[in-house]
Amino acid sequence: MNWDEVKGNWNEFKGQVREQWGELTDDDVEQVRGERDQLVGAVQKRYGKGREDAEREVDQFADRLRNN
Repeated sequence: MNWDEVKGNWNEFKGQVREQWGELTDDDVEQVRGERDQLVGAVQKRYGKGREDAEREVDQFADRLRNN
């Protein structure tokens, strides 16, 4: 699934984002608004991950959405 689709359907995916990254707050998820870079940044901040690791996780998440 490309990020335009994720952004367009963000309200549908918020719950899945919270399941994947339970340490993200509701405010974190609201501020992301379907933007890949914002999600990567939020994952980095909450989990103390490097940019590459956070990007990989976010991309794997999007791949799982595509396959469901």
